[in-house]
Amino acid sequence: MIGCECAVCRSEDPRDVRTRPSVYVTLPSGTRLLIDTAPDFRMQALRHRLPRIDAVLYTHSHADHVLGLDDLRRFNHMQRERIPCYGDAQTIAELRRTFGYIFDRDTPAGGGLPEIDLHTVTGPFALGGVEVVPVPLLHGKRLLHGYRIGSMAYLTDCSAIPDTSWALLEGVDAVVIDALRHRPHPTHFTVAEAVEAVQRIGPSRAWFTHICHDLPHEETTANLPRGIELAYDGLLVGFQCS
Repeated sequence: MIGCECAVCRSEDPRDVRTRPSVYVTLPSGTRLLIDTAPDFRMQALRHRLPRIDAVLYTHSHADHVLGLDDLRRFNHMQRERIPCYGDAQTIAELRRTFGYIFDRDTPAGGGLPEIDLHTVTGPFALGGVEVVPVPLLHGKRLLHGYRIGSMAYLTDCSAIPDTSWALLEGVDAVVIDALRHRPHPTHFTVAEAVEAVQRIGPSRAWFTHICHDLPHEETTANLPRGIELAYDGLLVGFQCS
């Protein structure tokens, strides 16, 4: 947290140094997907030497999930192709508004504009030969999407899972799910609520994301049920796509 001197913000454990997450997924076909373009995306792409992006899945349009979108320009240049971006109708509309300069024909090209194609998600679709299943979630009153890809589900920014979404998570083996802190919050799961959701889903492994500085990595993970831990920058997760 900016200006904070708490123990977690001063921690020397690298797992306590948390950027706003984007998720990079490599499919068996070689297709590379990105979930969200967080404000820290450029730094993450440089750190992990990302070679290409074939499509972007957006969970929703809040600033901490989209403001790195402009850095897709570099991947356009390297790949010499447009990049499809997927999200629900509200997210797509808000991306058009937030990044209006991209879609305005009168915008001078200058150093270049991201070349993207926006696609509204209304149900499961295929990328790289793998089915991508949007999972409706509630972020306070806002309905947004997590995504299931094979045996992995990414469920960030949620305070509730609608009754109709549980069936979409049956058979999931790896879950990354929102768990902001221990104290209640109107738009995010607490740690206890996230544990309850994981136990209902029943994966063999789970990681908590969108965690704030109330949660030191080592201490918090040590007190979580077996198979659950806090996520951290650079975490690698393997999962089945079929």
